[in-house]
Amino acid sequence: MAAQLLLGLSILVGVHEAGHMIAAKYFGMRVEKYSIGFPPKIWGFKKGETEYSIGAIPLGGFVKISGMIDESLDTKDLNKTPEPWEFRAKPAWQRLIVMMGGIIVNLFIGVLISIFVLYIYGEKDFASIEVNKKGIVASSLARKIGLKTGDKIIAVNGKPYDKFHQLRDADVLLSDNSFYTVQRGDSVFDLKIPVGFIGELSKSDKEEFLAPISPFEVGNLVPGSNADKAGIQKGDKIIAINDTQIQYLHELLETLPKFKDQKINVKIERAGKVLTLPVQVDGNGRIGFEIHPLLKVQTQYYGFGQSIVKGTENAFSIITNTVRGFGKIFKGQVNASDSVSGPLGIAKQYGPTWDWQRFWGLTGMLSMVLAFMNFLPIPALDGGHVMFLMYEMAARRKPSDKFMEVAQKIGMVLLLALMVFAFGNDIFKMFK
Repeated sequence: MAAQLLLGLSILVGVHEAGHMIAAKYFGMRVEKYSIGFPPKIWGFKKGETEYSIGAIPLGGFVKISGMIDESLDTKDLNKTPEPWEFRAKPAWQRLIVMMGGIIVNLFIGVLISIFVLYIYGEKDFASIEVNKKGIVASSLARKIGLKTGDKIIAVNGKPYDKFHQLRDADVLLSDNSFYTVQRGDSVFDLKIPVGFIGELSKSDKEEFLAPISPFEVGNLVPGSNADKAGIQKGDKIIAINDTQIQYLHELLETLPKFKDQKINVKIERAGKVLTLPVQVDGNGRIGFEIHPLLKVQTQYYGFGQSIVKGTENAFSIITNTVRGFGKIFKGQVNASDSVSGPLGIAKQYGPTWDWQRFWGLTGMLSMVLAFMNFLPIPALDGGHVMFLMYEMAARRKPSDKFMEVAQKIGMVLLLALMVFAFGNDIFKMFK
């Protein structure tokens, strides 16, 4: 997880800071330093006027442009007459482009990743018609809003849907008026999704909120595991545990944890024969094999032109949904501590195993989020600099250097406080 997070952040920080650097050099500004990561420096070299380095703290990066009040708070030369190659000597429109450079590059990279992930991997999902053969597995959170295992969700907001992920789309969960149309036995009714439900959902794993009822078989076994020692084989179908009949995946997942640290009789079907094998369950309620769901998954591939259109839409929807999420927080419908994740929370999303589709999908998403967060009008962020430059262009005069220095210090305090909150929140969630 950590390696994936570090690689993803390094790519995004690298291209973000490169956006500032390239724009600055294009307009003839002197770039003193370009760093991925914060000091202390662990490696670097100097080429021309710029020192390129990698810092030991891999939670960001920076570009030091001569004559600019930034996070380095280097103001020793600001009382001197600006040199032609300094940031402060350039027209406001050029400085604005330099400050927007990182945001623009992150948007471009986020869209580009979204396009190519869609083009290469396509979209894998369950068709609604396939899911509704047996219905859904309702988690405790789903049961809280009135759903039950075996329910068939036949429409979302009054409209039929094609793919299972549409039940959990942000457009549905962030809306104040969303509802499912549910078939339960012979009755059909509308079930409203409570306002602020996204806050409850953010406390748990989104993928577990709803799942399709699925048959399954034994996948790869963990070598030396209890299942392996007992003689269970890949491709076996588990049909009973002790006296409990097992047909679907959720039944297995509900039954095994009841027998932690106990020996059970597992009845399996193999090549038309039924065998009963004694197996020890470990303290986590597992016996040591991967699950292979048998519900049919559809993969929809897109042409390159289609991927450009849909991938771009997908990328920018991340920003619109982020804005809507902030709106929920400000309205008090969602608790900030439930929604904010720091590096530990993000690393968890990458997962314990390396999956390139998941890696690039998450990295592309983070690129769009990074662009949005950097555009916020907070001093010390790019958006803060953009805000002051827009003021300068409108008022035709610069804020004083002293004001900019104080604003930068306030911004740094705010950012450090946010980082402490995010880290602390991650740690709190681990022990919750």
